[in-house]
Amino acid sequence: FDVPSLLWAVGATIAPDVFTGGARQARVDFAVADVEAAAASYRDTVLRAMAEVQDALSGLDVLNDAAATQAQAVAAANRALEIANNRYVGGLASSLDLVSAQQTLLVNQRLAVQLEGERLVTTVGLVKALGGGWDASSLAAVVEKR
Repeated sequence: FDVPSLLWAVGATIAPDVFTGGARQARVDFAVADVEAAAASYRDTVLRAMAEVQDALSGLDVLNDAAATQAQAVAAANRALEIANNRYVGGLASSLDLVSAQQTLLVNQRLAVQLEGERLVTTVGLVKALGGGWDASSLAAVVEKR
């Protein structure tokens, strides 16, 4: 524990920092910044996924309500067609009334089918947002199992 050995011990500890000009600390700071950037990217990915799930769930809720309302409209249009057909057969209405009722029913049925398609697309988006998915090879495997 004499002075020369103490100088060599302290000098050996300080020398790498003096000679490298702080490169080691810069590498540490760079690694810390890299970890923080990765954590921020992960948080962003998780938040985006949660937003996609929420959007899909609320979209399904709206589409379910719309489909229920449209089902009622189809039922009402079907009943109106029955009435128009009975009136036509009884001679109380023209064929124009019958065609108009058929057209109304067709329009309502088309809208119901479009809403069902939107529900299916939104459901696929929800499955994807939840981390599920498929591709051509996995679909082929499912078909082969049947």
